[in-house]
Amino acid sequence: MTMANVNLDEFDAGSQRQRIRDLPAEKVHEELGARLRAERLKKHKTLRGLAAEVGISPSAISQIERGRSKASVDTLYSIVGCLGISLDTLFGEETARAQAAPAAPPSGTTPVCHAEQRQAIDLESGVQWQRLTSTTDSQADFLYVIYQVGGASSANGAFVRHQGREYGLVQRGRLRVNLGFERYELGPGDSISFDSNTPHRLENVGDEPVHAVWFSLRGEDGQAGPPED
Repeated sequence: MTMANVNLDEFDAGSQRQRIRDLPAEKVHEELGARLRAERLKKHKTLRGLAAEVGISPSAISQIERGRSKASVDTLYSIVGCLGISLDTLFGEETARAQAAPAAPPSGTTPVCHAEQRQAIDLESGVQWQRLTSTTDSQADFLYVIYQVGGASSANGAFVRHQGREYGLVQRGRLRVNLGFERYELGPGDSISFDSNTPHRLENVGDEPVHAVWFSLRGEDGQAGPPED
């Protein structure tokens, strides 16, 4: 599938989820990149303009949109924040969100997300996100995260901050959480919570992959915000 042929309006959420599960990893990146490009064009943003907002080069944005490279955690948060969308959009869900409290699941859907049904995004620097909800949640991102050995939430030691609050529970491995000038090392069974506006960086400091459950509560506007200077 080429990016020129992608039209978000043609995607039904249920069928799109199945399509993504059936695609090889490189095609998943193409699908995600295509959605980012479609949202960028919908917002009438140029590659150069979005790159300036995110703080990376236009060629880096282009590579991500074309599925040629993976975004780091902080870059992905920054892009979706600048585009005014959520992570659910990248998983194939509709971008519209009700302003009221979450309602009961629509008819025909289930509140259960079976392990084999999880949708995943592989990010730069050895990190994978697996969504733990079966449908869009307008208030939070509920994720199963895996940090490969040497993996980190951002490349080159960069920190990120954004709107919201985060809660994490490590199930396996050793995860270092850098919060501002403080460092915390978590092992199996350890948990942490912090304000996402605090500059932070997460990294695997052990000799095995880190497996953790992560819950990110969005800001008041219902969106994960971009890093702030």
